[in-house]
Amino acid sequence: MRFFLTRPLLPGFWPSFTVSLIYLHAVILIPLLVLLWHAADLGWAQYWAAISDPRVVASYRVTLAGAALSTAAVTLIGLLLAWVLSRYEFPGRRLLDALIDLPFALPTAVAGLTLATLLAPGGWIGQLFAPWGIKISYAFPGLVIAMIFTSIPFIVRTVQPVIEDLGQDVEEAARTLGARPAQIFWRVILPALTPALLAGASQAFIRSLGEFGAVVMIAGNIPFKTEITSLMIFVRLQEFDYAAAAAIASVVLITSLVLLFGLQLLQGRLLRWQRGS
Repeated sequence: MRFFLTRPLLPGFWPSFTVSLIYLHAVILIPLLVLLWHAADLGWAQYWAAISDPRVVASYRVTLAGAALSTAAVTLIGLLLAWVLSRYEFPGRRLLDALIDLPFALPTAVAGLTLATLLAPGGWIGQLFAPWGIKISYAFPGLVIAMIFTSIPFIVRTVQPVIEDLGQDVEEAARTLGARPAQIFWRVILPALTPALLAGASQAFIRSLGEFGAVVMIAGNIPFKTEITSLMIFVRLQEFDYAAAAAIASVVLITSLVLLFGLQLLQGRLLRWQRGS
């Protein structure tokens, strides 16, 4: 095999592979197996009762709706931010580029508390909407905004390198052939960015499914209205019903894995289609 014939910069294949496997088992596989082991303590009837409780089902709907709306928003906003950061020079560009990673560095509970304060009816931003009866904090819109805040870096950091590598020569070639700006975007730029957009959107969606700290601080946690699935897991843990909490967590886990692998397959097909064309 090739890795035996070339001189590696890092330690040999087997030491590197062994360390990778140890990390994979210790950080990912073993915790997942423990989760499934707790869920297996329930019989099928008890498992179904735990995951199909009306309050839990309502949390599925709220979480999926919030994640879908936030992912649609961050895909558009993130694409625009990545385009601006990659194609334009302006004062404060480096600061804006650094702020994109703020949700990674800031504890999500702090982010949620800050957003709740700003968007509350008496907050700096919330008071602008209060006269029209629009409630953001402690309502569904606040939940979506919290998910947008925590997931937007996934889009920007996935699409930005692709835009930088794309270059402007492709656009100039299309322009010399008589293509209009809209045609250049839809037929030249967007197809090249689609695999990266799908990858970033899938990561943002899965992050939103599992978000907890930022959402619970701003959503109000009203049963059947703004309760998310992560909160229901926390509620079951507070009730010392660990098996039910593991059962609900397994639903989130399976959903995330199915979405992740499904979108990876779709992304791979798009890449092969682009290479073939």
